[in-house]
Amino acid sequence: MFVAGGGPAGLAAAIAARQRGFSVTVADAAQPPIDKACGEGVMPDGVAALRSLGVVAGCDEAFPFHGIRFIAAGLSAEARFPDGHGLGIRRITLHRLLVTRASEAGVVLSWGTPVRALSPQGVQVGGQDVRCRWVLGADGHNSRVRHWTGLGPLRGNRRRLGFRQHYRVPPWTDLVEVYWHRRCQAYVTPVRPDEVCVALIGSEPSLRMTDLSTWFPDLGDRLKGARAASAVIGGISATNRLRSVTRGNLALIGDASGTVDAISGEGLSLAFRQAIAVGEALEKNDLTLYQAAHTRIGRLPKLMARLMLTMDGRAWLRYRALRALAGHPHMFARLLAVHVGALPPTAVGLNAILSFAWRLVTSGSGAGHNLP
Repeated sequence: MFVAGGGPAGLAAAIAARQRGFSVTVADAAQPPIDKACGEGVMPDGVAALRSLGVVAGCDEAFPFHGIRFIAAGLSAEARFPDGHGLGIRRITLHRLLVTRASEAGVVLSWGTPVRALSPQGVQVGGQDVRCRWVLGADGHNSRVRHWTGLGPLRGNRRRLGFRQHYRVPPWTDLVEVYWHRRCQAYVTPVRPDEVCVALIGSEPSLRMTDLSTWFPDLGDRLKGARAASAVIGGISATNRLRSVTRGNLALIGDASGTVDAISGEGLSLAFRQAIAVGEALEKNDLTLYQAAHTRIGRLPKLMARLMLTMDGRAWLRYRALRALAGHPHMFARLLAVHVGALPPTAVGLNAILSFAWRLVTSGSGAGHNLP
């Protein structure tokens, strides 16, 4: 098998294939470690997938988080995972761990080696054809492999701008915090015992990390005096999809196969679950199994992203939703459990949904229109 792209998705898929006895080569034009603007949180289902691949981070390399807290306009609502924990981990640390595990598993890693084209035998690398039975496109949002196969372009909604920076400060909570403003959201993920990752995401072209304290003064107070531990890097966040992620002997994985807006917190977890699924499909010599799994894995995160983005720019709805979640913590906990795959959607129950909907409709009537 040949994997075009050596980011987290490609490396995870390569490891999954090696675990099933395949010979695997990974090629990427970049040199490790490969970094990217990212919230750097892996949800519990993603942590479980990493563990099944043999990837485990040490206590000095990552930080476990146990739930989510929403903060806006003086309101705070939080819920904890029913089982297990998520993992905050710097992107370059995660990449290093995946590279090490792939090497241990016997994956051939070819860095600084761009894939030039597909060929009838497999792929063209440099000026040579490389024969392979399976090809996996893991070359990101602007995937050339996707373009070559005619599976694109991606279809989706609006694109949002995101920035990420690290701060040297001990985490003040074991939760991921999401701060809401009518112009953007800020995500704080503890990534080490002495460091947090702050991601800022919004729709306005003027969005800049330097405005963080203006929009989120409480967060600004938390970070006051903290030394920046990395440069600011930016990227694009969006929910995009393809009609199909397979064609013949080729499959797409990770951002090459579609994306979910960062508001869902599921980007990395989706890639790792897809890696497990593609490995199982290859073992059974049937990529249609991967297509079905890919659709199933992405369905709920895409729905949750749409629901959360509905609150983006609607202060009155955001205010009512947070009031309802804060006043009904058991519902928030169930919704979070469904989001991370610990419970099926049916476990929430019709009566609980109706009760929550009533709270949403009646909480703070007339309030929230002038909130930030």
